[in-house]
Amino acid sequence: MNKKQLILASKSPRRKELLSLCNIPFKTIASNTNEYIDESKPLKEEIVRLAYEKAYSVYVENKDCIVLGSDTIVVINNKVLGKPKDEEDAVKMLRLLSNNVHEVITATVFISSEEIIKNCNVSKVSFNKLSEKDINEYVKSKEPLDKAGSYGIQGIGGCFINNIDGDYYSIMGLTLNFVYSTLNSLKEKYDFI
Repeated sequence: MNKKQLILASKSPRRKELLSLCNIPFKTIASNTNEYIDESKPLKEEIVRLAYEKAYSVYVENKDCIVLGSDTIVVINNKVLGKPKDEEDAVKMLRLLSNNVHEVITATVFISSEEIIKNCNVSKVSFNKLSEKDINEYVKSKEPLDKAGSYGIQGIGGCFINNIDGDYYSIMGLTLNFVYSTLNSLKEKYDFI
């Protein structure tokens, strides 16, 4: 059986933590992809393109490996909320999310010399009404500053959520069920090293 190394094309500690749950050895290499989203195009296609570009940028230097790329965006009222630029931007995003429903779109792409496997997951998340105090204290915690939409479901931000229609792990940043099942099918062809 062929031996392959799995590479996670990400510097996200959340994606690394989630991928480790699949119990397959891997290494991480951060991609240096421009994370521009063209909001005039279908957002699902754009996020899949971005996940592909992240994986491909690492794959070109590691063609004997299988590379996994992923990206997540938050969308409310057809407006994309990426990572906040600063604390003020995080406050604005959280005000938008307060007492509203938004979508979290996560795309995941595997690239190898034999195939490209793509997935896109859309989850709906409903937030409670947040007070200005809630927002300001949360932003001061620094937790939201490196997260799409300025919150992390797995942290303090999870306290603001009153309903989820979709996949918890996708909201966290990696569609774990898809990744696990894809890796299981790839294990039929490869020994991961």
